[in-house]
Amino acid sequence: MTVYPLLSSGLLECCARCLVGAPFASLVATGLCFFGVALFCGCGHEALTGTEKLIETYFSKNYQDYEYLINVIHAFQYVIYGTASFFFLYGALLLAEGFYTTGAVRQIFGDYKTTICGKGLSATFVGITYALTIVWLLVFACSAVPVYIYFNTWTTCQSIASPSKTSASIGSLCADARMYGVLPWNAFPGKVCGSNLLSICKTAEFQMTFHLFIAAFVGAAATLVSLLTFMIAATYNFAVLKLMGRGTKF
Repeated sequence: MTVYPLLSSGLLECCARCLVGAPFASLVATGLCFFGVALFCGCGHEALTGTEKLIETYFSKNYQDYEYLINVIHAFQYVIYGTASFFFLYGALLLAEGFYTTGAVRQIFGDYKTTICGKGLSATFVGITYALTIVWLLVFACSAVPVYIYFNTWTTCQSIASPSKTSASIGSLCADARMYGVLPWNAFPGKVCGSNLLSICKTAEFQMTFHLFIAAFVGAAATLVSLLTFMIAATYNFAVLKLMGRGTKF
């Protein structure tokens, strides 16, 4: 009759030990990484597709004008596929490394000695995560560029919709894709002005693409925060493994 209470208390005690030694920082960083990468890659891919359609429909009728842009967009979309796969795999590896460097194993199975291989593996993850953080800073900065371009276009449309708030004539308010390097300077027409630009801004395609770029930017920011968290946690864990020779609870 007393077997079930004993089993229940033993199970609860085991779960409590696991929770005490769980790498909460790594768990939070992994979830944030998966969320950020999914948001960045999914929204970024669709936003690039929307940009391609907007350029083809409104800013240039000659395929040669935007052929290079289309190739760049397709290349970025393939890079997005690889980025998503890599980060989901690397996030899982960092989470496993976080569990390795916690005290959960030591608390359940007793004290253990960290091997040179284990320390070297932790140091490798620290170095790779640091390099990825630097690279992702550039990605984060680049993801702000299309948001800036679309925001400027949207602001121009707001000025056209409210002519009393600006001293410029409506016909002189334009969105020039050539100015941002999206199209070559000999592209025709290359820009859209006045009421034609306002009609573009009111389309669901423009609104959706603008918001998708914003979501991709937020995803890039979330991924950057997760990498910084991973880097701090991995550096702390490696320092403890190296200097004290035992697991941590970070």
